[in-house]
Amino acid sequence: MSGVRARIRTVFADAGVTGWMHAVDIDAGTGTRAEVAVGAETPVSTASVHKLCLAVTVQRLADEGRLDLDAQVESLPGDRTPGPTGLAMLSGPVRMSVRDLLAMALTVSDNTAADLLFDRVGLAAVNDAMRAIGLRRTVAVHTMRDLIAAVDEDCGGDEARLRSDPALLARLRVLDPARANHSTPRDMTRLLTALWRDEACSPDRARELRAVLGLQVWPHRLAAGFPYDDVRVYGKTGTLPTLRHEAGVVEYPDGGRYAVAVFTRAARAAARQPAADAAIGTVARLAVRALRAH
Repeated sequence: MSGVRARIRTVFADAGVTGWMHAVDIDAGTGTRAEVAVGAETPVSTASVHKLCLAVTVQRLADEGRLDLDAQVESLPGDRTPGPTGLAMLSGPVRMSVRDLLAMALTVSDNTAADLLFDRVGLAAVNDAMRAIGLRRTVAVHTMRDLIAAVDEDCGGDEARLRSDPALLARLRVLDPARANHSTPRDMTRLLTALWRDEACSPDRARELRAVLGLQVWPHRLAAGFPYDDVRVYGKTGTLPTLRHEAGVVEYPDGGRYAVAVFTRAARAAARQPAADAAIGTVARLAVRALRAH
């Protein structure tokens, strides 16, 4: 796999990012499992990719009878976590089920929906669930509202300063995996593998969660690497200043299933980073092709 690793490093360099990734064949035997890894053990600030950990926790708690997915939760305009999508866009009170909040958190990366779930289950439960699945380097330390508040505080209320002040960008706490929600590419593929093998939660709830992950609306990262009608891509993105991530699963019509996690960090904080977005799909395609040829 050294050849594909070299090509992946070139893709990252050409996109102007530092990148870390891991890809694995979900159905290969554990002892002989082929993998493609570039910095796969590197801790990275996960941004909204951590909503995947939250989602698995919600399903596990529902399995245990500790959480009712049909329970109704009220969201009031003044209590919503800022964000460009989802409930933060709405002007009136909203009531929806825990199940629907989960769908919003994953499909459009709704920060308010995620925080209503974090408030319901607690950060400790998310970390307990990840440890139970075997993820030793994946830790949630804040909610989405705390993440956004930290960015606002570090920027003095003016996030635009990040694009002109490299020193400020370097001090941003949410970009430091030692002070933010964090994981590694290998941990993320381990979580996805457990979910696709019905080991992360019960088969029915795993099936439900996989279906929601297949409805994610962002096609410009992982999915962009597989523009084929007969290949299905499931995933969860994460975005912060300089960070562009996605972790997901690629399914081929012959039954092949591949878990992929790609994390990138750029040198600049531009709101639009199409080269970084495209690199995620390209790297995923290179890795999956190598696994299929192994």
